[in-house]
Amino acid sequence: MLGLSGQGGPLPMGSILGTRVLRTEDPAILRRGGIYTDDVMDERLDGAVHVTFVRSPLAHARIESIDTSAALNAPGVLAVYTGADVELPPKPPFMPMIHNGFSRPLLARDTVRFVGEPVAVVITTEASQGEDAAELVSVSYDPLPVVIDPRAAATDEALLFPEVGSNTCFALPSQPDENFFAGCDAVVHHVVVNQRVAPAPMETRSCAAVWGEDGRLTAWLPNQGAQGSKNAYVSALSLDPAQVRVITPDVGGAFGAKFGADPEQVVVAWVARELQRPARWTEYRYDNLLAMTHGRAQIQTLSVGGTRDGKLLAYRLDILQDSGAYPAIGAILPFLTRMMAPGTYAIERIESSARSVVTNTTPVGAYRGAGRPEAAAAIERAIDLFAAEIGMDPAEVRRRNLLPIFTEPHDNGQGATYDSGDYLAALELALKTCGYDELRAEQARRRASGDVRALGIGIACYVEITGGGSESGDAKENAQIEVHPDGSATILTGTSPHGQGHATAWAMLANAELGIPIDRITVVHGDTDLIPEGGGTAGSRSLQQGGAAVQQACRELVDEAVQRAADVLEANPADLVLDRERAAITVAGSPEVAVTLADLAGQQRLFIRSVFTAPGPTFPFGAHVAVVEVDTETGKATLQRLIAVDDAGIILNPLLAEGQIHGGLAQGAAQALYEEVVYDEAGNPLTATFADYGFPSAAEMPTFELARMETPTSYNPLGAKGIGEAGSIGATPAVQNAVVDALAHLGVRHVDMPTTPYRIWKAMREATS
Repeated sequence: MLGLSGQGGPLPMGSILGTRVLRTEDPAILRRGGIYTDDVMDERLDGAVHVTFVRSPLAHARIESIDTSAALNAPGVLAVYTGADVELPPKPPFMPMIHNGFSRPLLARDTVRFVGEPVAVVITTEASQGEDAAELVSVSYDPLPVVIDPRAAATDEALLFPEVGSNTCFALPSQPDENFFAGCDAVVHHVVVNQRVAPAPMETRSCAAVWGEDGRLTAWLPNQGAQGSKNAYVSALSLDPAQVRVITPDVGGAFGAKFGADPEQVVVAWVARELQRPARWTEYRYDNLLAMTHGRAQIQTLSVGGTRDGKLLAYRLDILQDSGAYPAIGAILPFLTRMMAPGTYAIERIESSARSVVTNTTPVGAYRGAGRPEAAAAIERAIDLFAAEIGMDPAEVRRRNLLPIFTEPHDNGQGATYDSGDYLAALELALKTCGYDELRAEQARRRASGDVRALGIGIACYVEITGGGSESGDAKENAQIEVHPDGSATILTGTSPHGQGHATAWAMLANAELGIPIDRITVVHGDTDLIPEGGGTAGSRSLQQGGAAVQQACRELVDEAVQRAADVLEANPADLVLDRERAAITVAGSPEVAVTLADLAGQQRLFIRSVFTAPGPTFPFGAHVAVVEVDTETGKATLQRLIAVDDAGIILNPLLAEGQIHGGLAQGAAQALYEEVVYDEAGNPLTATFADYGFPSAAEMPTFELARMETPTSYNPLGAKGIGEAGSIGATPAVQNAVVDALAHLGVRHVDMPTTPYRIWKAMREATS
């Protein structure tokens, strides 16, 4: 990080909160290594069989027959199962408003609908035997018409689900106004592709399952919420909730794609029950890129109009969402895109519509930001396109249209109520930090000299929704804090960390409230026997709901301790206070009269379980500026600088917050420059390895420049908003806008993402032809 500056809020005097506490999780990970699902050595898994999936090589076909005889005779093979053997109901669509005819079988039975869909499962004694045996399963297919482009799917000429009668699985229609652009001096129309990307977590999907003699399932799997995963097993296997325990080991990244339990993970549990033996499965990277849910995949039609002096009057957004072969959560994400369509701007008239269609591709799920980055990308491209049309600096157009500062809730007209915001201040801080005027001067100098290293400056302002609710739809979370007789403490949380640093953050909160040293606080998560309820970690909800629950539980524990101490000290509870230096309850003005929390815990168990409920989601915001160089002879774009102002309310631990921002910036910039899942016309994936999928490393990223700004929310006592997805929301349009800006003097108005050398070269050729 080159610099950290700006407008931080006041911090509690003498409190650990707001300080750069090192992650307590890191020493074990660095010295011992993480214990991921594939590493779990629980004795209950002794003698586990290994599961390998046979996947369809065709994107759309009828299954005529499956011959498993050769595979059954292969070394180490214990069984081979097909869809006809797995008598479990198909997985229904993500939301009940989607036609049940779009349900997904756990193993394809009659029809396959994307390359990589599981059609059979091979069970072996050793993991290494599975791949060879899977190749011996002979499947006869009758090919069907393949639909890859969502625009073609929308015509319904080739149906993926003939019994449904349409490829459209979800729609948010609008009533177009013929006079929508009345009074506009300039109107710009454009089609923008927010391309399909792969989450590509460090750890691929995995599962281990065992059934006890009492008929109870225990499943280990990497996930974003053990409770949500448990519910998936309960539903898929028709079990009573008391019959299922889900344990979450270390999780090597998730980015939205590991919420719940996927069909493969359910099949692993079914295999374990069928064979009455533990079962394990870990997929290879090829299968992960092939079959784990993808993200984004929207085609956006933009129309924006306004006056020649830069005032925006009307904005229309039409969304065509590619849902993939089966409607997962990605099918309904246009709801969030439409909700956040106006972004940070005061626009008089806004219209939006959305339609989700199925295609013969991998299902689309949540991916870092899930619907909100798509909204920011659309409006920020619209702003730049409009600025180019009227010949005004894009920063000035933003200045003239940003919502003014507000501390009371603001209705954006599309179903979202922003809690607090100062969008102009974020923009001005980003422009000041990057040296905007100097960059424009350098750009002008290069253009005048004919320099082939074209300089581009891209801006993006954003606002997003975080903490939208737990799995049950309520913005709530639970936490339990217990102080032990030896003075240590344990926190049980319904959140589910996978790299965010919850153990550090929650311990900081407990330390601030109770005075117990951080190294004596243990944070437990991800075990449904210990924590039956919890919303998990998604939508950047953890601190503002899970952290607030920890803080609330600690304060309630102090209240309980005061009542008990009053009896021990024979004092009025009103005269007692907590001495955080000693983690003890004392009489105000007489510190020698005291009883420690540890002593109270020794007399009677000292614990509190608390549920925090927020009045609604919060809306963090910010402004990003990207600086790129484009070699106009080769078309190669290089990201030189990325400046980020991300306002997530009051920051608990700057070190953790910066880590989240850095990761988001890298993913956001990667989408703009490198990443795209590509299929050929037959539905074959062309990007199923890291040799083909443009996955960047740290070498492709610049040092990020962060400027700090804190606008508190009143929706939780911490004043905190979400930070986990901010970087991936602002960085993408900022970098894309920078690439286009670098080529503006050559007549280029747009380059679709990823802005590869070929696309840049093609855009330059078309602009000059």
